[in-house]
Amino acid sequence: MNETQIEACDIQTPDGKIYVRKWIPEKQSSDIPVVLLHDSLGSVDLWREFPEVLAAGLARNVIAYDRLGFGKSDARTGLPSLGFIEEEATRYFPVVKEKLALGRYILFGHSVGGAMSINIAARDSDCAAVITVASQAFVEDRTVAGIKEAMQGFRRPEQIRRLERWHGSKARWVLRAWADVWLSAEFSGWSLAESIGKVVCPVLAIHGDRDEYGSKAFPEFIAGRAGGVSEMVMLRNCGHLPHREKTREVIEAVQTFLERHIKMRAASGLPA
Repeated sequence: MNETQIEACDIQTPDGKIYVRKWIPEKQSSDIPVVLLHDSLGSVDLWREFPEVLAAGLARNVIAYDRLGFGKSDARTGLPSLGFIEEEATRYFPVVKEKLALGRYILFGHSVGGAMSINIAARDSDCAAVITVASQAFVEDRTVAGIKEAMQGFRRPEQIRRLERWHGSKARWVLRAWADVWLSAEFSGWSLAESIGKVVCPVLAIHGDRDEYGSKAFPEFIAGRAGGVSEMVMLRNCGHLPHREKTREVIEAVQTFLERHIKMRAASGLPA
């Protein structure tokens, strides 16, 4: 059995402390780690057992961090700007990369974390590959409807208490950071159009056919417009949480994709 060691640390940024956790499998196939970027209501803890399973399955280090305002990271006062997806790529991830002394790395982004991954890869040639999972590519009617429906559920006190389990006193800020931005008229024109073509590393777009926040138009957009090799995987009978609903299928798809494209690039003399 491939035993996994877990380490945690805090990274100081000009805007506050960012919490980081790392899963280190005993046996490793590569020194290129996978960095997880969570969704709009997510956190390191909300990945649950997936990072450990992923680390063991890929035999690679897996790293996850709470964005500022989420989980165990410091609180934020103001809401994110309309450019918050791009800001993660230009303002916060570079600090995480520097403090953790990352060289080459692979990004695995869920939902808005996938959009952030695309923006990071578009700007940093050290990104060896991107895996997006249930990622938005633009603002779709289904996205808006899904958020509005979810917000109705959060009117129930028990739903807020569940969110507080992961974010503590920051829970209501997390909700507003999600809904106030995504449902604003000013954000309705956002898309990955400006960044996706600049991503030249391999891209894998995974999506569930029952995703309540976006149709297959999202992975088609990502895989179809990437600047390098790309693949798309649609999972049947799967909603917005493929890594939890279809864990085995997701890990197998990622493993096959990385073996095919990362090893192929290395064999060709290109940076892995």
